[in-house]
Amino acid sequence: MTDKTLFEPYNLGPLKLSNRVVLAPLTRNRAGKGFIPSEFAATYYSQRASAGLLISEATQISQQGQGYQDTPGIYTEAQIQGWRKVTDAVHAKGGRIFLQLWHVGRVSHIDLQENKASPVAPSAVRAATKTFVNNGFVDVSEPRALELAELPGIINDFRQGAANAIKAGFDGVEIHGANGYLLDQFIKDSSNLRTDAYGGPIENRARLLLEVANAVADEIGAERTGVRLSPVSPANGVSTQNPQSDFTYIVDQLDALNLIYLHVVEGATGGPRDIVAFDFAALRQRFRNTYIANNGYDLALATSQIGEDKADLIAFGRPFISNPDLVERLKAHAPLSPLNPATLYGGGAAGYIDYPSLTDDKFQQSF
Repeated sequence: MTDKTLFEPYNLGPLKLSNRVVLAPLTRNRAGKGFIPSEFAATYYSQRASAGLLISEATQISQQGQGYQDTPGIYTEAQIQGWRKVTDAVHAKGGRIFLQLWHVGRVSHIDLQENKASPVAPSAVRAATKTFVNNGFVDVSEPRALELAELPGIINDFRQGAANAIKAGFDGVEIHGANGYLLDQFIKDSSNLRTDAYGGPIENRARLLLEVANAVADEIGAERTGVRLSPVSPANGVSTQNPQSDFTYIVDQLDALNLIYLHVVEGATGGPRDIVAFDFAALRQRFRNTYIANNGYDLALATSQIGEDKADLIAFGRPFISNPDLVERLKAHAPLSPLNPATLYGGGAAGYIDYPSLTDDKFQQSF
């Protein structure tokens, strides 16, 4: 054991974090017209600013990158200005916030694409999953395989999205390379059947992720660039035959770029941590900078992992939705408010900014 604790300050490169608790990216489907962050988004994020680091909900880098109804973007000036209200509110509370850059790839629907175009993917393999569109969950649409000539444009969309995020006041960005979205679709051999320079061995399947990471780091600095991975998660219908060797290679390459952090979904996203035998500690040991652990963490597990130096920061997801002051509750060993699943996706203020904190009268009266 070490003397490290969950609630002590932490230096994330040039940023001083107040503690080691991270708000994980959480899709809430509340963007307004033009895919601009909700009018309530500044309140939502600032309510949670006591976390050492906030990572925004997944944010598409282009219309093609959108896969769900009412998710925000970072590719227009209006979206940039909308996000500026969020970052200003978080910084006013002393918080730090990164934007998660997102391209969903095949996890989309023609009703979300320009001129009802097919979603794009490494290969024309339909995902065995659903998406949220037209106020309900439906099967995703049949994708088409990306042509080689299109890939530089996607890399540039990530690069421009990162530049736009900094313009919007974010402290950095997280590249979404997890959960069966586009970059993960290229990595996983169940969804990538290509025979060109982006398919086959892991050196090829990881190429797009690494080119994106390199482009983003060149644009805004490696000290502002993190990556999220999910080595064994079956989210959105992906899998790979040799996850340990595949992700050992990927992490070694990301480490060579000197990125500020690696954010790892340990196990099945939102599910069992032990779905597949995998040595996450080996990834942590191969990455010189910050390792953020994610998936199924409670106070006991987080305390143990930090104390045993198995992670530097711990990301909490759904508990942060219904407990905006989760840091204070964990520190006080206070009860957690239950989540209302009916208000997770879509809607307005209800189930978004109206969950009580420990100091609210209505919470005190309920206990």
